[in-house]
Amino acid sequence: NPEPHADAELTGDEFIKYQEDLMNKYPFVFIEDPFDENDWATFAKFTAKDGKEIQIVGDDLLVTNPKRIQKGINEKSVNALLLKVNQIGSITESIEANNMAVNAGWTVMVSHRSGETEDTFIADLVTGLGTCQIKTGAPCRTERLCKYNQLMRIEEELGDKATYAAGRNFPRCQ
Repeated sequence: NPEPHADAELTGDEFIKYQEDLMNKYPFVFIEDPFDENDWATFAKFTAKDGKEIQIVGDDLLVTNPKRIQKGINEKSVNALLLKVNQIGSITESIEANNMAVNAGWTVMVSHRSGETEDTFIADLVTGLGTCQIKTGAPCRTERLCKYNQLMRIEEELGDKATYAAGRNFPRCQ
């Protein structure tokens, strides 16, 4: 069996190769937190090699924290931010985090948190910030469906002004 065992330890370079093998086998469009949250160098190496093909999303690496986002920008560690409003604490700080990422040429994906409610605010935030991406899970529970329904209401209201982000955010989908 060429697949590593669950208890096998891989170096950063070995894990990059493993993920690249998976990317060649399956149509990945993004990978979230592929390495340890403090392994900035391996994130940067992976992003340099594969960041033109897929989104490499920082969640635990960045924790929607402007200081960590700036470090990620400086070190070219990722090319996308997973933005969680309650992770940073305020809408103002979330907008700042979004703007930092966008100004660095990154994409942004607004995400729910576990234990989410039926509040639809993140659907409005995605639209207002123009991030074009939301991570809210499969539409199988009401707290998730509420967000998707809100996105459909927004699309209906926008009409012809609504756009689909696939080509812009996902090079492998073009």
